[in-house]
Amino acid sequence: MSKHILMVVTTADKMNEGHETGLWLSEFGEAYVEFAKAGYEITVASPKGGKAPVDDRSLEGETPQEILDTAVYLENTLKLEDIKDASAYDAIFLPGGHGTMFDLPDNEKLHALLREAYEANNVVAAVCHGPAGLVGVKLSDGTPLVAGKAVTAFTDEEERETTLDQYMPFLLETRLRELGGKFVAAPNWTDHLQVDGNLITGQNPQSTISVAKAVVKTLA
Repeated sequence: MSKHILMVVTTADKMNEGHETGLWLSEFGEAYVEFAKAGYEITVASPKGGKAPVDDRSLEGETPQEILDTAVYLENTLKLEDIKDASAYDAIFLPGGHGTMFDLPDNEKLHALLREAYEANNVVAAVCHGPAGLVGVKLSDGTPLVAGKAVTAFTDEEERETTLDQYMPFLLETRLRELGGKFVAAPNWTDHLQVDGNLITGQNPQSTISVAKAVVKTLA
């Protein structure tokens, strides 16, 4: 039986004050390529379903063609509401992009799927702003999923360096700390991940491949 991965992407295309945003393509594409290489079945879902917006800034610079080619899998995403239960998936992976800060923190369907996956000891993984999808997740006993866990995500310092902190609904590192997460920050733009049991998190776009490989290793 090949493993089955659920990748959940943002469908938010605006930040505060109308600044355009979306998914950070490399964080989706690099992980997609790793999972495909491992022979996994991959389902891509999002809060609204349909086409997922890609942040134009994620296409600046040299993007490898194999990453650009994964954009085709964002054309017609499944609606999260249409996923019956998390048990069909061996792992749930949340790539980032600033859009996630707007439509994942309050998505109760996503939170239910993540709680179910985590408590079934399946892999829950997120990179950069993807951990925005973890902040609303409470376990069955009412404690936040991230409480007491070693986690990382896009840091407050990295956010300030992008100058987009002023357009965010909250700062992700700060929120994860407030929830009791044992947040570990590396220097800005360092490839850095944290693995705490079946919870795997990465700090920034530079960490995507490391997180994806850690997912593959954990599932093996």
